[in-house]
Amino acid sequence: QVQLVESGGGLVQAGGSLRLSCAASGGTFRTYAMGWFRQAPGKEREFVATISWRGTRTYYADSMKGRFTISRDNAKNTVYLQMNSLKPEDTAVYYCAATNDGFGPETVYNYWGQGTQVTVSS
Repeated sequence: QVQLVESGGGLVQAGGSLRLSCAASGGTFRTYAMGWFRQAPGKEREFVATISWRGTRTYYADSMKGRFTISRDNAKNTVYLQMNSLKPEDTAVYYCAATNDGFGPETVYNYWGQGTQVTVSS
């Protein structure tokens, strides 16, 4: 059983940056592909980015390419999401997730964190 705890959310002005962290425990972190998702009020959860278990492959939703960067530190059991050039439409609860069922945006993720709120003001 993997436990995931996100941190780093907050309030930022449009054009600003935030770095989210997701600390994992209770499992073999380095064997899981990790993903970030988000859910805005009144909207469905959407895929943001994913990274393979060794960190050699990444995949982003089109609207995040060039602005967001996913990375991981297997020695620290942590995955990160660096978010730059933030826009008000990036406002959402951001969740990290883990999977050992493959890699990619359509993969079924087995474990989820509780989420961290990101609010971007205009």
